[in-house]
Amino acid sequence: MELSSTITATWKVCVIGSLLGCLVLLLLNQDNQNITLLAVTNTALEFAAPLPQPDAVNTILNPTHEPSIFSNSTSPPPIAMASMVSEPPQLSNYSKFNGIEKPKEIYHTEKPNVILNVSKVEKPKKKIQKKCNMFDGRWVYKPESKPSYIVQNCPFLEEKMSCQRNGRPDFEYEKWIWEATDCDIPMLNGTDMVERFRNKRVVLVGDSLNRNMWESLACILYSSIPNASTKVEVHSDIKVLKTFFKAKEEYNFTVDFFWSPFLVELNKNHSSGKKVLVLDKLSSNSELWPEADIMLFNSGHWWAQTGSKRAWDMYEYKGKLIKDMPLHIAYKRAMNTWAKWIEKKVDSTKTALFFRSVSAEHKAPQYNQACQYKTKPIMDESYRNLFPKKLIPTIESVIKGMKSQVKYLNITKLSGYRIDAHPSIYRYNDWKIRAKKDIRTLTAYADCGHWCLPGIPDTWNRLFYASLYFDTFDVSSNS
Repeated sequence: MELSSTITATWKVCVIGSLLGCLVLLLLNQDNQNITLLAVTNTALEFAAPLPQPDAVNTILNPTHEPSIFSNSTSPPPIAMASMVSEPPQLSNYSKFNGIEKPKEIYHTEKPNVILNVSKVEKPKKKIQKKCNMFDGRWVYKPESKPSYIVQNCPFLEEKMSCQRNGRPDFEYEKWIWEATDCDIPMLNGTDMVERFRNKRVVLVGDSLNRNMWESLACILYSSIPNASTKVEVHSDIKVLKTFFKAKEEYNFTVDFFWSPFLVELNKNHSSGKKVLVLDKLSSNSELWPEADIMLFNSGHWWAQTGSKRAWDMYEYKGKLIKDMPLHIAYKRAMNTWAKWIEKKVDSTKTALFFRSVSAEHKAPQYNQACQYKTKPIMDESYRNLFPKKLIPTIESVIKGMKSQVKYLNITKLSGYRIDAHPSIYRYNDWKIRAKKDIRTLTAYADCGHWCLPGIPDTWNRLFYASLYFDTFDVSSNS
């Protein structure tokens, strides 16, 4: 009995001791867990705090350098580096845990050391590149700039475009460079253009302002051919109103110009005895336009002439003679005739098509003696040219409605500022003799429509080059 009581007492002591031991172990284990969790949490906070606010993250994580949570780099990921310069988060975004601040909604990726607040930070989206409108900008004076060619070395310039040869005393008009508002326009690289034109045919069709552009382009190309032994041909065919420049042998390209100021037929030998503008018939030399790799058209300047300068007496449309018709209606019918011809005769998947907008004259009372003696551009950005307002949206609407892709070189605004760059009285090489005889007549016939070369058409060709070979510029009729 006594032995039984002793065993029972011993058993109770063992049970109680075991229970006490278990309690001690449990308490010790709980402390270690707290210490371990505290260490882990402190490590996470040391890396993540201060966690950047969503706006700061969106600003820093730009689409050109997207942070990758899959990087194997040992360097801190972009969001961790961003946290070094970000404002600390507000405490309202945190909750209490074991006496320390813990960020809400912490997301741990499979890769270590990356912490993202997924409720507030979105992965940045790639920016959709918006094409630049290179026709919106300003002229910037750069005294160090030089023309793309030397006048004396270019055989293509007409007398009326050769202001330097004719004795214009100032050259400042050559030192203004067009800069777009939202992007950089590449300068025309003549050597590159010569290479790109290899074995190609380029056709320009239109009025004397497109010939102005053709002369500029021919001078640039001619001056850029590196091989001095390359043969170059220049021909004018009055019968088909064609002028062309051909680089033979290794380059084998031609740049043609066809005279057609209306793009449609002007019949000066009509049976009625009148000069008739046939709105639904293309120019007779149009048979020679196709089979080109690049085509550039213009029509506008001659449509705006009035009085004795107007080239036609009557219109013809659908076989009927019409004496009077709103100008924009006649222009639209003619441009629709051209558009239908393009879609029927030209494969726009093989031929690059362009239409150059109008370049208005600077000859009106508010310009104070028109363009003569002007040596600086118009600096008033609110300036608008006086070209008939309805004609410009008319051609833009026609181009927009075409199935064929036609790029629109909208040079109207940028050219309008350049009242200083016309030949003026320097269109004649004998202007001094003319001035002595009758200065008033010379001034009255100052050329405020064409452009000196080198000059503004060089800029047109620069934009032509950029729109041909760089896909970052908007050359739609909406630009």
